[in-house]
Amino acid sequence: HVSRKRSTIGDSVRLVSYNVRYFGHGLKGLGATAGSKQAIASSLVSLAPLPDLIALQEVETRSIRAGFAHRGAHPSETQLEAFLRYVELEFKRRGMVMPYQAWYFPAHVYQLGPIKLYTTGLAILVNARTVNVVRDNGDKPHHITHYRSKIFRQVKQTRIAAHLHLEDAHGKPFHLFNTHLSLPTLWTPEVWTGQGRMGFGPNQLAEARALHSYIETTARNEPFVLVGDFNTAPGSPVYQWLCKDACLRGAQEELKQIDPTDADGFPTAGFLNLRMHLDHIFAGPNIEFVDLNDTRKFGDESSPFHELSDHVPLITQFDVK
Repeated sequence: HVSRKRSTIGDSVRLVSYNVRYFGHGLKGLGATAGSKQAIASSLVSLAPLPDLIALQEVETRSIRAGFAHRGAHPSETQLEAFLRYVELEFKRRGMVMPYQAWYFPAHVYQLGPIKLYTTGLAILVNARTVNVVRDNGDKPHHITHYRSKIFRQVKQTRIAAHLHLEDAHGKPFHLFNTHLSLPTLWTPEVWTGQGRMGFGPNQLAEARALHSYIETTARNEPFVLVGDFNTAPGSPVYQWLCKDACLRGAQEELKQIDPTDADGFPTAGFLNLRMHLDHIFAGPNIEFVDLNDTRKFGDESSPFHELSDHVPLITQFDVK
């Protein structure tokens, strides 16, 4: 793939977007394990240069699923806090001090009475030495869920847009949005009459529109980056709407890592024998993508993230103009 030469050392922001499957890949998603947390922490800390921003999808708070296989350091420890312990241990093992602070964005809770069966959410880790956080919406993440009817409001998983307003090392403002769109609604005709599934759901398109409306209102005219698990393939209606109607630019397409007409050319996720491209990094004006170093296809055994999740991370550097 193409890399653009950095104009000044230290100008670029390095970003990771990664669906970590609730740190439960070792148990096929049934429960988080200490081993998964430690392995993902080690792989992230081994990246050189270190990421300035790490956006995570599928992160829990506290629940039966989050705790039955890994209790944590104390009863009130959240999944993100437990993961940060392993990140800090990896830095200590290398004789370094951990630079990251973390923000959590709760999305949904499945529970029976007071018992939380499992929870969903997003997280963002920020390297406090290189990036400054101005504000966030962690207390009230923006809901983008599309409900086909009021009947499904109680059972359909809530989808959100996590947001951080940031400043780079030179004080230039920009925004980071992290999201995880719904799967396509399977009982709609569009999903079964088209050539694909992922990114063909009308519910997904509605969520993409709600997401972009929130970005426009929040970022206004400042630069922004949008990352996440979009459950959307390149070339699908949702991908095309984001690139054409919303005028966003995909990092992989712009840096020639993918052909957007080839939906299966660069899988970022896998299930059994299925390989799918579901994860993306987009940007608006005044963001220049520099490279995609360390971004590997799902199934690439040379990647330090091989078999740590049912997704692989997307890793890019960009300049804020």
